[in-house]
Amino acid sequence: MVIDSIAVKAEEMYRPVFHFTPKENWMNDPNGMVYYQGEYHLFYQYYPDDTVWGPMHWGHAVSKDMIHWQRLPIAIYPDEKGYIFSGSCVVDWNNTSGLGSKQNPPMIAIYTYHDPEGEKSGEITFQSQAIAYSLDKGRTWSKYEGNPVIPNPGIRDFRDPKVIWHRESKQWVMVLAVKDRINFYSSKNLKDWQLESEFKKQYETDEGVWECPDLFSLIDQDGHEKWVLLVSVNSKGPQGGSATQYLVGNFDGNTFLPDHTETKWVDFGADNYAGVTFSDIPNVDGRRLFMGWMSNWQYAQVVPTEKWRSAMTIPRELTLKKMGEKHLLCSKPVQEMEAILKPSKRITENEYRSSQISYAIEIDETLTSASIRFSNELDESFTIAIENGEIVTDRTQAGKNTFSKDFGVIHKAQLPFKEISNVKLFVDTSSVELFVNDGAFVMTELLFPTTPLSIISTKGIHQFKFSAIQSIWK
Repeated sequence: MVIDSIAVKAEEMYRPVFHFTPKENWMNDPNGMVYYQGEYHLFYQYYPDDTVWGPMHWGHAVSKDMIHWQRLPIAIYPDEKGYIFSGSCVVDWNNTSGLGSKQNPPMIAIYTYHDPEGEKSGEITFQSQAIAYSLDKGRTWSKYEGNPVIPNPGIRDFRDPKVIWHRESKQWVMVLAVKDRINFYSSKNLKDWQLESEFKKQYETDEGVWECPDLFSLIDQDGHEKWVLLVSVNSKGPQGGSATQYLVGNFDGNTFLPDHTETKWVDFGADNYAGVTFSDIPNVDGRRLFMGWMSNWQYAQVVPTEKWRSAMTIPRELTLKKMGEKHLLCSKPVQEMEAILKPSKRITENEYRSSQISYAIEIDETLTSASIRFSNELDESFTIAIENGEIVTDRTQAGKNTFSKDFGVIHKAQLPFKEISNVKLFVDTSSVELFVNDGAFVMTELLFPTTPLSIISTKGIHQFKFSAIQSIWK
């Protein structure tokens, strides 16, 4: 197999060309994503000693554009208090914590300590919240001597703090996943926290433990501000298993009140989980930027990659669109992706054979019934079809799938609108990301074909633009 004219060893055959991956071993949730002094920081759950989940560390990478990443040494290591579970980062611009100075504001990481010995002993108080700080742009970290900043109050699942600065109430707000609900805490200094309120959905069926929440405001196309709460659930996603849902409502610094009761999904595919957004994006930019873990706990630890496991989604911009009386969270590839797209070709035939293994496809026409099939010379294939108001993806013949009964299946999702006007697809060595109507509908799917899916066949589509995608790695 060849990637950008570079020979790849068998154990690297599924290594993505334009998605972030660890150099080796296990990765899961994105953590602590923050922008500071020209750099996007991506921290992530990382186990440096194996390709399956283990004692969690915070891995670290930085980027100037969210596309090309430089992997850095491990940022935060486990210690006597436990593993370093998921969390967030903020820049403490006014040095409210006293851990830096106004001239050199500290970067504060807020994370969950998970005590494995406490868990084994049968205790339920084995998770607590802690902070660490950096004064050198995230290169080195010191753990706060007063940890934990929020001890466990007697709840088994108590984790994944996302901290924001709430401008109106002039305080820090922590959104914490607590069993099957969200607790909101407030603080003036990131060290002393008080519980403000609890939010739990009073409808739907049991979704298991909530994880990796996020909270942010967006302005819809009519100029109205709404608050969006993200919640990842480890079961009963739209395709089974892991997925992330969202709620739209109002937040006053203390309490979140949703506008709706139905479940809404950030992504209708099987492989976008635990996604959160970047903190401290400058006002001159103003975008809400998101990345997710491109996998599913149903099979994440057994996918057929040998040297490394897991990738992140491409970065996406989140926007809010009002449709009728309801709001829809849209996500589209960030504009920075265009820098790695090679000049496009307009394809008008029904079958196109590409020499590229990573590419983007754009379709700008009204579609009601259509399909696009990606295949190789072995007749392995992945198909996306539009039929009866649904998107149907079929990865039953897309290569390796015997590692899990949940992988080689057909996925279906109802479209939230009647007409498709544009489609964008990003195809990498082991994934396809689908964006419909400027990201009003999204599906992310992993694939493991024996050789690249470089034959593109269409039905009901008159033409499309094809762009090869350059590797983000030197």
